[in-house]
Amino acid sequence: MTPLDLYREPADLPAESKTASDDTSVQSSTPSDANLGERRSSVNLDRCPSGVRVPVPAISSHLIEGFGPDPLDPYGDRPGDMVGANDPKSLRDKVRALCPPVPGIYGMFDRHGELIYVGKSRSLRHRLMSYFGEAAAKEKGGRIIEHSRAIQWETQPSDFAARLRELQLIRRWTPRFNVQGVPHRQRPIYLCLGRKPAETFFLAGSPPTNDCVAIEGPFYGAERMRSVVDALNKTFQLRDCSQQTVFQFQEQLSLFDLNPRPGCLRLEIGTCLGPCAAACSREDYLQRVNSAQSFLDGFNDEPLIAVRDLMESASTNRQYELASRARDTLKSLEYAARKLSHLADARRDFSFIYAATGYDACSIWYLIRSGEIIDVAAAPKDRDQYQRLRPTLKKWQSLLGTRHQRVRVDQPHSVAVVASWFRKHRSELKQTFAPEGAGRRYHRLSHHRAEVL
Repeated sequence: MTPLDLYREPADLPAESKTASDDTSVQSSTPSDANLGERRSSVNLDRCPSGVRVPVPAISSHLIEGFGPDPLDPYGDRPGDMVGANDPKSLRDKVRALCPPVPGIYGMFDRHGELIYVGKSRSLRHRLMSYFGEAAAKEKGGRIIEHSRAIQWETQPSDFAARLRELQLIRRWTPRFNVQGVPHRQRPIYLCLGRKPAETFFLAGSPPTNDCVAIEGPFYGAERMRSVVDALNKTFQLRDCSQQTVFQFQEQLSLFDLNPRPGCLRLEIGTCLGPCAAACSREDYLQRVNSAQSFLDGFNDEPLIAVRDLMESASTNRQYELASRARDTLKSLEYAARKLSHLADARRDFSFIYAATGYDACSIWYLIRSGEIIDVAAAPKDRDQYQRLRPTLKKWQSLLGTRHQRVRVDQPHSVAVVASWFRKHRSELKQTFAPEGAGRRYHRLSHHRAEVL
């Protein structure tokens, strides 16, 4: 029997639990369980600072240490803990007794050991206690607690680090309460340009990991963003057909003299270059893809001009239904353009090292290049640590020297967090500096630390 079985109803206990050993997890016995395991999490509480062993959710398919690795944490595993109970009152008492009032992220687990919700807070204890209040009983928080049998948390050195970790975990585990029950207009969605061999605009619930020229977001409002995608593909004459379509460009040789037919009317009416019918060359199509990418970068307002002209022309010709549709599309495009403008500002202005101060002396230096976090390092605490960091700082200086060249990074979604963070916390820009100024920054911090001691 696993620890979480203590909180399950008798009818929910699996047959194999009667003979299973008292361990914190059960490894997968069949390959088909692998995908299910990607939505679950466990923690080895023997490594927790408190040293107290408390019940943890059982893993039936895939063992994960804590919430999984954090590529943006140079210190390694963060302190964490987990509490479990079979009723909200007992769960609340354990949270009050063990959870610290520091920045971090938390996860809620149901009685089957599935991670159902991930959140973050500047004060873990206060945020988690709010779920048990009367005000939350009829809200989403009350529904989450009703399904929860265990709560796990992981401290973070700063609120900024907690925001990054929360987004990372939601993308990785896709807990159901992070999406279910949330109105469609409030769900995050990403605008993507990709899918070879004929790139197109499309939407994704989380940033794809490959086969994309550019990814921007998050945006909100699936219906509105579908209108944006439709307008962008038509404006830039990109295809919007299925990925199963066979594409053939003019320069491709064929053994037979065939005249492929287009799968829709868009080629005939001039809103698609027709890569399915060999109506364009790969080079011509790439030119339109490059123009589309410049729109995502905030440097091309061609779609807004085209739709605005269509709306005015339709209104002049008394085609009021067409003008109304064009007006709605224009509103959606203007929303996307405003959002892209914020991201473009971050890419243009935010290329530096950000020293995020940690409450537990675990300060982190983030290398931000064109608004995206591309590397991290633990802030040096003494001369030896600073000397070991100098080769990394030289590498960072070289990377920032080519900041106008877009590179593929592991955290493409981080630009939205960075843009939002510095827009709301302008004073944090005082904590930024160029790599060549790292020495002065370190000496200033070391003098301050000496004065405090």
